[in-house]
Amino acid sequence: MAAHVLPHDRVGNGDHAVLVVHGWFGDRTSFASVQAHLNRSAHSYVFVDLRGYGEAVDVAGENTVGEAADDLLATADSLGLERFSLVGHSMGGMIAQHVLLKAPERVRRLVGISPVPASGVPFDEQTWELFAGAAERPQNRRAIIDSTSGNRLPDAWLDAMTRRSVEHTDSRAFRRILDSWSGTDIHQEVDGNPTPVLVCAGAHDKSLTPEVMKATWMQWYPNAELEVYADAGHYAPDEVPLALVARIETFLSS
Repeated sequence: MAAHVLPHDRVGNGDHAVLVVHGWFGDRTSFASVQAHLNRSAHSYVFVDLRGYGEAVDVAGENTVGEAADDLLATADSLGLERFSLVGHSMGGMIAQHVLLKAPERVRRLVGISPVPASGVPFDEQTWELFAGAAERPQNRRAIIDSTSGNRLPDAWLDAMTRRSVEHTDSRAFRRILDSWSGTDIHQEVDGNPTPVLVCAGAHDKSLTPEVMKATWMQWYPNAELEVYADAGHYAPDEVPLALVARIETFLSS
């Protein structure tokens, strides 16, 4: 299937372009809490909706991380972005690594926010049933969001996150891409890649923990830095937006 130019918002007019890729549970509105605090003169951020999400909810596709990477490159081409950095949250971190492998000469820097490692995510049987059932069961989505944020955030926030996820995703695409981001292993291909990488992890994340980041990302990228947020779980853009923006923009401007 041909690559697709993704719906997007462009924030800022700086020379340093940055493609921003959302996670499994949300579309580009997942980054609403950070947008007001971005340096718009230094950077030009492009927030996309992947196929099956947001404004691309009805766009058909295979719903794989490789397809998503091709779509990101097509979007960059449509905007005339020869070189750019990447920011990926959760599943978006796996997709960003596929972009890096497909076009290494175009990627300046890579930021992963609670990112899925290049090895994918192994699930035990019970956890797999919870995640696989989330496509059709909102209560599964809420349980996952609650657990990965440390079972410590308000019910109203959990309800809003769950509602946004259900309303902004196509359930079939949501289910299909789970197989891809969890079951894809490209760690041998990225091992030793010299691209500067920033990994942002939440101390309260019970899934993609700081320890997982140390055992995966920090082993495979020799120029990687790890930032751990004591007051965040899996959703740093919502939980610690100011601290997240400050750290990312310091890294991008290095």
